[in-house]
Amino acid sequence: MTALDKIAENPEMYSCNVDTLGECKISSPVRYHEFICEGERIFVSEEQSYMRRIEKKLGHLPTFERAGPLSKIFHDPNWTRVGIVTAGGLCPGLNNVIKGLVEILSYDYGVKNIFGIRFGYAGLNPSFGYQPMMLNPDAVDTIHELGGTILGSSRGQQPTDIIVDTLVRMNINILFCVGGDGSLRCAREIAEECMKRNLKISVIGIPKTIDNDLQFVGRSFGFETAVAEAANVIRNAHVEAKGTAGGIGLVKLMGRDSGFIAAYASTANPVVNFCLVPEMEFELEGKGGLLSALENRFSAGKTHAVIVVAEGAGQNFFAGTPERRDASGNVLKNDIGEYLKRKISAHFKEKGVESSVKYFDPSYTIRSVPARGTDAIRCYMLARNAVHAAMAGRTNCVIGNLGESYALVPIKLATIERQKISLKSDLWRTVMDATGQEFYFSPNKRASNLPSYMAP
Repeated sequence: MTALDKIAENPEMYSCNVDTLGECKISSPVRYHEFICEGERIFVSEEQSYMRRIEKKLGHLPTFERAGPLSKIFHDPNWTRVGIVTAGGLCPGLNNVIKGLVEILSYDYGVKNIFGIRFGYAGLNPSFGYQPMMLNPDAVDTIHELGGTILGSSRGQQPTDIIVDTLVRMNINILFCVGGDGSLRCAREIAEECMKRNLKISVIGIPKTIDNDLQFVGRSFGFETAVAEAANVIRNAHVEAKGTAGGIGLVKLMGRDSGFIAAYASTANPVVNFCLVPEMEFELEGKGGLLSALENRFSAGKTHAVIVVAEGAGQNFFAGTPERRDASGNVLKNDIGEYLKRKISAHFKEKGVESSVKYFDPSYTIRSVPARGTDAIRCYMLARNAVHAAMAGRTNCVIGNLGESYALVPIKLATIERQKISLKSDLWRTVMDATGQEFYFSPNKRASNLPSYMAP
């Protein structure tokens, strides 16, 4: 069942409409722009057969409110005070988003009071003593050239009532939360507490997940940069693997519960022979196991192999290991990379077969680089539409990128469940074609019978 099916089965629990603080009565100061119409909406998906199935369940086609500038706004720019917080792990493009928020607030709306909240939600808890940064266009002029976030970040929620008390004390009426699944859930709690107290505070999320695992937001910022960086690491692993007889290049990439980076990177640089993701169960021993599949490849006359594994893959090998969680509540995965390195090395040593495993774990390197190309553009567009939504009094929502359009998505829907790779999808079929791994895993199709193009 897809996330949209889940919504269709429980329409009383989930709504595609975002919360609003009230009627927009103030003329927008935005100049030289074509305003969108109030209430304009876009379809959740462009896949017609899928949408017809959902329409049959719901009784109507699901749509989201289109993002963009409105001719009338809710918040008076002269009295608006803004907070910007970046939370969770680092990701390419965080500084681009900060820069975009500050520049659109300043240039389009004339907002003067913009506070950069230090070190995630901890910066909204006075007990930590973090002083906010005053932000303006000069302060963010070149930050897009830097990786990370100038505001710093942290994991974990702080007490919601304390955060809202801080917003009230600082007279902040717009809060932008840039974060992933856990951080956005925190933003939702803040928004709901504000509404419970009848506070006119807009809380807008900008979805940040390098794993690309949020629902209804399209491809998240930082993902394309991460794939490009990962493809470079794969190239190096391939060079190392070919440099010795029985060479194996093993690359562990990010992807706790979703293997999108591993899948896309393996396709972007198709020298990969095995792509292992959390959505795919695989065995190590036996005829259909990874070790046997490696033997099949070598028996075909190939002298090397490249393996890409997502960090959340193969967790079944750690059954019985005590569960650990980070400050955001995410389950900490056991190190599948080191595990495979040990097992593969020991296997071939025991068989007396010459091999050398070269292990690459570039996670922190990849997530710390600046956003590039169209990724950087996406950051600015997300920031721009977040500002327009906030000034129009929308709250408890994130900005989603659906095709060529941007939409306002309730946080509850964006975080309804992790987006995962379907093993029946065209994406996974592409990975299978690029790697040829299904032939190596199959005990009935020996690698010696494969044409060389199937064993890159």
